[in-house]
Amino acid sequence: MTDPQMVLTDRVQQALAAAFGAEHADADPLIRPSQFADFQANVAMSLAKRLRRSPREVAEALAAELADFPGTVEVSGPGFLNITLDDTWIADEAGRMLEDTRLGVGTVTPAQTVVIDYSAPNAAKEMHVGHLRTTIVGDSLARVHEHLGNTVIRQNHLGDWGTPFGMLIEHLLDIGEEAAVAQLEAGMGTEYYQAARQKFDGDETFKTRSRARVTTLQSGDPETLRLWHVFMDATVRYFNKIYGMLGVTLTDADIAGESMYNPMLQKTCDDLEAAGVAVLSEGALCVFPPGFTGSDDKPLPLIVRKSDGGYGYASTDMAAIRYRVHDLKADRILYVVGADQALHFRMVFAAARQAGWLPDTVSAEHVQIGMMLGKDGRRFKTRSGESVKLSDLLQEAVDRASVVIADRDYDEETRAEIAHAVGMGAVKYADLSISHDSEYVFDFDRMLGLTGNTAPYLQYAQARIRSIFRRGGFDPADATGPIVLGHPAERALALQLLGFGAVVEKVAESTEPHRLCAFIYATATAFTTFFEECPVVKEGVDADTRASRLALCALTLRVLETGLGLLGVPVPERM
Repeated sequence: MTDPQMVLTDRVQQALAAAFGAEHADADPLIRPSQFADFQANVAMSLAKRLRRSPREVAEALAAELADFPGTVEVSGPGFLNITLDDTWIADEAGRMLEDTRLGVGTVTPAQTVVIDYSAPNAAKEMHVGHLRTTIVGDSLARVHEHLGNTVIRQNHLGDWGTPFGMLIEHLLDIGEEAAVAQLEAGMGTEYYQAARQKFDGDETFKTRSRARVTTLQSGDPETLRLWHVFMDATVRYFNKIYGMLGVTLTDADIAGESMYNPMLQKTCDDLEAAGVAVLSEGALCVFPPGFTGSDDKPLPLIVRKSDGGYGYASTDMAAIRYRVHDLKADRILYVVGADQALHFRMVFAAARQAGWLPDTVSAEHVQIGMMLGKDGRRFKTRSGESVKLSDLLQEAVDRASVVIADRDYDEETRAEIAHAVGMGAVKYADLSISHDSEYVFDFDRMLGLTGNTAPYLQYAQARIRSIFRRGGFDPADATGPIVLGHPAERALALQLLGFGAVVEKVAESTEPHRLCAFIYATATAFTTFFEECPVVKEGVDADTRASRLALCALTLRVLETGLGLLGVPVPERM
């Protein structure tokens, strides 16, 4: 089975070669869904000038070459090709898709090693809503690439090193390890940091101790490293609670924080300087990648070593990119990071290519994440103006979901499971359903709605399909058809389902999970129309029609479940 648009693209390109010569075979047929047919090909409009013929004449020549196509091809208007697929062809392809364990989703050949840098909270502070989008988008991309057969290496680039850790360790000693661990495991990292900072700013003795502790940490003092591990282990245990609640696939094995690259930083700078890529400028070691200038039109520096000898983000990112290419053997590196870091990453990628560390055979891409806004259109914060704790936000989602399903007649355990799935699904889908580089307004009322493009609507659609099988006493696995299309709603649903494989592949190619969201929503909408207009297990439905419609239900269920699974959205069996 194949996506209809891909089939049409191939057939129209064959027709282009047959009608006008092989040199035109690679022209984009410009296949689009149409309100006048299943699809419309607009290539005649774009090709006519080059061929020195009228668009309609070009379209008629193409239509003649498509005479054996499984459907009808009509020339419309000044030169549009309106293409309507044959019902039997659609039904046969849907039947093959039902038999396919992968639902028409191909595998990448050859498979790639894809490194995905995402989540990356700062260990010195609490996880807040700013980490939500990078975590959700990155995890979805990891799921999609793995489903396509790529080797995915997750990299959780924790902020786990640097000068703040001097005061954080000293504060740990002041309050005791047990109290510090309890506070960090409870998600009170921000309060912990603020207390340490207050002492650092107001107590000269503490400040002196903290600075000395930075030195012992950087020199690898065993006791200081032990205390650092106590702090980090407690912090990571809290992060894992958040990841578990969200249902993301990050594990401790995926942690590759700043501390990991610390031993590489001096060599990174030495190698850049020895190669002449980095030069001293006002005491700092800088790379000046070509094409980057500041407001004064002077070359913009990427500072890989500060004038005081310290290292910054650029140092770590240059070391990381070399490690990911050389050691992890990446073919593609995705940085799922806030859009405000766009210039930084453009410069890092340019500097890495300048140094020869990022060859043309490896793609490095910044998957830009837009800002989350409140209903007032400003950065999402608490009423007091502070960043919202991610744990509080997620718990509120579950609590609100509990209210949404309060009228369901389930036992307490089942109700809790559904509320969790609905709450997490709502938060994750609301994020994924818009372009990742766009700002979006966080609105619980909208995202928990049972209508519209929301996770609860999609979760309810698949739960409703399951209820059809339960009421009829059938197992979805036994619904094998054959599929026969007799009603327009059946045809529309089957045609929609055939596009699943292509959209999954497009998500991986373009790093745009919102494309999959749009497809799943369109699928659920088509199913809703089918459900309302085409009885499945009611009395009076003949056996053949019931078998066909059950097969369509089973195929829709698998597409919804698989698609939502690739997004990381849970699918409760009941709603």
